[in-house]
Amino acid sequence: MKKVFRLANRNITEKLMEDEQTKRRVTALFGLLSNIYGADKLVLKAGKLEALNLMRSGVLEERVLALQRLVYEDPTIDEVPSMEAIPGIIDEIEEEIADIVARRTLEDRLEKKIAEKMQQRHEEYVREIKMQILKEDAGPDNAQTLKKYAELEKLEQVKLSKSILEVLRPSSFDEVVGQERAIKALLSKIASPFPQHVILYGPPGVGKTTVARLALEEAKKRKHTPFGKDAKFVEVDGTTLRWDPREVTNPLLGSVHDPIYQGARRDFAETGVPEPKLGLVTEAHGGVLFIDEIGELEPLLLNKLLKVLEDKRVMFDSAYYDPNDPHVPKYIKKLFDEGAPADFVLIGATTRDPAEINPAIRSRCAEIFFEPLTAAHIREIVENAASKLGVVLGERVPDIISDYTIEGRKATSILADAYGIAVYREGGASDGKTVKVTEQDVWEVIQMGRLSPYVTVKARDALEIGRVFGLGVSGFVGSVVEIEAVAFPAHEKGKGHIRFNETAGSMARDSVFNAASVIRKLTGEDIGDYDIHVNVVGGGQIDGPSAGLAVLICVLSALQSKPVRQDVAITGEISIQGRVKPVGGVFEKIYGAKQAGMKKVIVPRENAKDVPNPLKGVEVILADSVEDVMPHVFATESSRISSPAIYEARHFARRWASNNTAG
Repeated sequence: MKKVFRLANRNITEKLMEDEQTKRRVTALFGLLSNIYGADKLVLKAGKLEALNLMRSGVLEERVLALQRLVYEDPTIDEVPSMEAIPGIIDEIEEEIADIVARRTLEDRLEKKIAEKMQQRHEEYVREIKMQILKEDAGPDNAQTLKKYAELEKLEQVKLSKSILEVLRPSSFDEVVGQERAIKALLSKIASPFPQHVILYGPPGVGKTTVARLALEEAKKRKHTPFGKDAKFVEVDGTTLRWDPREVTNPLLGSVHDPIYQGARRDFAETGVPEPKLGLVTEAHGGVLFIDEIGELEPLLLNKLLKVLEDKRVMFDSAYYDPNDPHVPKYIKKLFDEGAPADFVLIGATTRDPAEINPAIRSRCAEIFFEPLTAAHIREIVENAASKLGVVLGERVPDIISDYTIEGRKATSILADAYGIAVYREGGASDGKTVKVTEQDVWEVIQMGRLSPYVTVKARDALEIGRVFGLGVSGFVGSVVEIEAVAFPAHEKGKGHIRFNETAGSMARDSVFNAASVIRKLTGEDIGDYDIHVNVVGGGQIDGPSAGLAVLICVLSALQSKPVRQDVAITGEISIQGRVKPVGGVFEKIYGAKQAGMKKVIVPRENAKDVPNPLKGVEVILADSVEDVMPHVFATESSRISSPAIYEARHFARRWASNNTAG
């Protein structure tokens, strides 16, 4: 019995000791919270969490509940823990308090570092202010900036020779080849008391940029023009001009650098003043703004340019501009209130067709067309360039170069490359030694550049059956289109077929069918009795009806075995009544025929106004109908070559010969 009593007393004693230890842990935790938050803040926190009465309670369980609310900051915890659960709850509370202490320690450390950094920045700022005050009298330069300036000055003393293409660039109108009419037209519009905006059309490398630059220089020499001696020629490429719809940047018209986003000058940004940046239109004020490839300008940017052309000023706007702000400088206030001057003459150049240019800009500009260069022009350009370089040319060098390009710039580039090879071969060009550029030097340039002859089809003093030269045009450059035809008796009468290469396009197909109808109308023969094959050599795309007349002559030659002259080129639409209808691009087509060495070019009579005048080296024949064409393309009886006839056509020959005595 005594043993049981002693055991019970021991359990009671241990229980009391545990309870006492738990009370001490709870008290210690309250003390720790008081140290973390402070006694006053802990009381306020307990009041907000409805734990103040629980915290002051003499009941251990309620004090533990108060601890839970304070530590977890949750007033909804309302279950009073049992004595058995209290040790585990206290362990969890200790873990949470440990996390709180760790966070507070880290926060204190960060706040200390932040305070140190702020103090350091403040000291640096004070030092900068002091240095600024010291530099106000000394200027913006220091030892480092002066060193860099000296390095730049030293670099300026080192100069290589000019680019060879710069040396070969025409420096006067006399050196510009093949553009006499274009030069006269441009001078009449620029060197005038009332200069006009101009668009220059033409293939690349014919001198549009050079002539525009020289035109301004000539206009500045004449007293009756408004251009001053300091008038600028501002040149820019339309393909590189870009416009940001947010108006962040606009190199053509100018833009506004706002103090926050676009980075105005520091002194403006600090006072919130936006800073306008002037564009090329203001730089060209009083002179010429030349936009190469103007057809590549973005439509919205072009529309903005049209507004400037009308107003002769550029207006700026910014939400940050306050006209009543005393910090706004006078020039910025003037730019915002009145705009920047932009009174200039626009000269645009393009290789595009006029139909592809914005009608609004075309309506405000005079239009001048530069002519394609012929082989003779290229030879003259090469010889002039050789004279500038002081070199001797091989006998066939100009002819070889003229076979591979119709661009003046490309011709001088080929010569420049050949000159470099010649200098390398001869070991230099010093000591007064004259360099000779040989045919082999030019061939080496052509082979290295993988160049192809520009004209692959050339006129011959010969006669052929079923082969005719038509004419096409692309990008202001005319070219010769080779058309051929063969005809065979059909296997079954009336069931012949007409074939042609589909790659030539739907217009070629329509031209073939029109030609078939006209031949039947003129000869009375049913071409359905023959298998006819028409081929546009090379499969070139024919995007217009101008090949109709050439196809008719070609098919007629094949059917009748009538030889056709190989030095005559033909263009014109053919109606099913046999009339020759007008076509486009006659000017360029005639030059294409000259390039190929044609002696005659047959064009519709209604295109007479499009024929260049004066015209040398080729005869232009105007035609109203098929009968007008035949005497000029078919060989006479005395010169007719022998060939197996598909059928006898003497009655047809008599018909058109009787109506055309020239035949």
